[in-house]
Formats: sequence, structure tokens, C-alpha cells
Amino acid sequence: MELLIIAGIGLALLFNFVNGLNDAANSIATVIATKVLTPLQAVGLAAFFNLVGPFLFSTAIAKTIGKGIVDPAILTPFVLVTGLVGSVFWVFFCSHFGIPVSSSHSLVGGIMGAGIGAAGFFAVIWPDWQTIALTIEIALFGAVAGALLFGAIAYYAGDRKPVYFGLGSIIGVAIIIPVSMFLEIVQIKGILAIILFIVVSPTLGFIAAYAFAAFIMRYLSRAGTPQKMNYIFRKLQIVSASFHAIGHGSNDAQNAMGIITAILFAGGFITVFEVPLWVIFASCAAISLGTLLGGWRVIDKLANRITRITPYQGFSASTSGGLVLSAMTMLGIPVSTTHAMSGAIMGVGTTQGSAAVRWGVVREIIIAWIITIPAAALVSYCFFAIASPLFF
Repeated sequence: MELLIIAGIGLALLFNFVNGLNDAANSIATVIATKVLTPLQAVGLAAFFNLVGPFLFSTAIAKTIGKGIVDPAILTPFVLVTGLVGSVFWVFFCSHFGIPVSSSHSLVGGIMGAGIGAAGFFAVIWPDWQTIALTIEIALFGAVAGALLFGAIAYYAGDRKPVYFGLGSIIGVAIIIPVSMFLEIVQIKGILAIILFIVVSPTLGFIAAYAFAAFIMRYLSRAGTPQKMNYIFRKLQIVSASFHAIGHGSNDAQNAMGIITAILFAGGFITVFEVPLWVIFASCAAISLGTLLGGWRVIDKLANRITRITPYQGFSASTSGGLVLSAMTMLGIPVSTTHAMSGAIMGVGTTQGSAAVRWGVVREIIIAWIITIPAAALVSYCFFAIASPLFF
């Protein structure tokens, strides 16, 4: 049993390492794209602020990972270890091929797959029908309100394309869901929150980054020459990248914290599900080390292949992504930093017109988002089925 627990802790730290390896791109893609920092300087900056992040926020996400996905009663050390295997495999596989996948969602899928293998489909903590129904009502209201608002704006602007109704509906849903959660109109937690924020977090990143960049273009560009503005925003980019790295560390570093705490709790080493201080330090160190080594293929895809980024756009994207991550961390939702940052980069690119964004690359990224949870779940389920006869 002790060897299994040690192996589980090691795998959890390995998961945070490959998390940092893949998600290094989220914090530093824009400063590398605009050549504000060299790649080595950028990953060093991100690694440091990844380490700082978890100490500025609560450990609510760790509790969601450890107690809110699968029934804690069936989370034995063996189940957790097999879940980690699926998660680590999927993140490492995607990092190798330069796919900016969600490490958080890989972990969620891995835990689900192992839990289903151990106790069946209902081992997963699914939301009750009342919560689902209320969430659907709120989402429909937001979709209709958003569609009408954007449709009216487009109509009065002389552009009557139907696409604005669809765009408005998506934006309406992305805004009303987190607002309803902040106001405690609906309690969206666990799996339901994670699935919803596959759409919500990149959309919020898109909206915020587009608004930031558009504001700068319209009002601040008159404050000086293009050369002066570039100089200012190149400096500000370092601040925004640091802010985003704090958000990344505070959200994603808690993944391993939740798993390690669950392993210790299941093994009887702790009696209350509270994250020990040494677990916080170890998880932060692992994700920072992964970031320090950098996932260069993922960095290239986010930095260079979605759109061309200027300093003010890089500042807008990093700041927006950091704001989304900070807000979601306070809500205790393990969202994807990759989703938030990819959406933000798309948002700043769209300010130059839709043709400025390479939508073919975007399509590849979105496909990876959709298949991550089921793919990681399938790997963990298969590993559990293969390994169970060897241990029991």
C-alpha cells in the first residue's frame, strides 16, 4: 500500500510537470511572438510566477479535483494512480505533437475513466436534474438576450448578417453562466461546471481580449507614435505575462494538490481533506520545472500559427487570460488555461478582421478540447481493466 501511495504521489507530480511542459505556452506565447523576451527568459519568468500563484488563492480547486468528480468512497490509491496514468499519457502525447490540450481536463477525464472502471458509470458525481434544468433555463435566457442585443447592434450598424445572432447567443451564455454563479442564483459545480466552461472560458477570453485590444486601438493609439506605443506595451507585456502565469499556477498547480491530498486521505495518512503545506510546495515546484523546460511545439502553435501578434495585442491577450483564470480560481472551477489563452489570442486577432486568424489551426485546437476528457477517460479505463487482475 505504501509503495502504491508513493507511486501515486510521484505520478501526480509528474502530471504537474507535463502540465507545465504543455501549458508553458499559455503564459509566454505572446511575449515570445512579439520578441519582448527570449524563449529562455520567458519560461524562467513563467516558472517563477507559477510558483507564486497558488499562495495567492485558496485551494478550492484542489478540493474539486479530489472530492467533486468521482465519489470519494471509491477513490482508493489504486484508482487514483490508474487515473493519473491516463492523464499523464494524454498530456505527454499532445505535448509531443504540439497540441495545446487542457491538462486540467485530461486529469478530470483520467479520474472519471478509472472511477467508472472501479464502480461503474454512477461512480461519477453527476449533477442533479434540478440543477441541470435551471442551468439550461439560464443559458437559454442568456442566448436569446445576447442574440437580440448583437443582432440589434449589427442591424443599426448596417450589417445584417445572421452570423451576429449566433455570435451574440454564444457570448450571452458565456457571460450569464459565471454571473449566475457569482450571484449564487445557481450552484454549478463539479462535472457540469467543467463541461460548461469548455465553452465559457475561451469565450470569456475572446470577449475580454477583443474589448481590450479594440479600446487600445480606438483611444490609446492617439497618445503617441506607433513606435512609442510599441515601446510602452512591450514593457507592459512582461507585467501581463507575469499576471497570466500567476493565474496558471493558482489554477493548474492545484490539480496535483487535489490528487495527492486524495491519495493521502484514502491511505489514512490524513483524517481531514485539507491540502498540506508540503503538497502545495511540491506541486508548485513540479509545474514550475515543467514550465522552465518549456513545451516548444505548443509555444510555436500559440505564438505564431493562430494570428500575428503585436505588443498591444499580446498585452491584451495575456491580461484577459489572467483575469479569466483568476475569476475561475475564486469560483473553484478547474478551467483550462489553454482554452482561456487560445480564446484571448483569437480575440485580439479578430480586431484586425476575421481573415487575420488562421481558423484551420483554431479548428484543430477546438477538436483537441472536445476529445480530451473522453480520450483521457478511455486510456485510464483501459489501464484500470488491464492492471486490476495483476493487483487483485
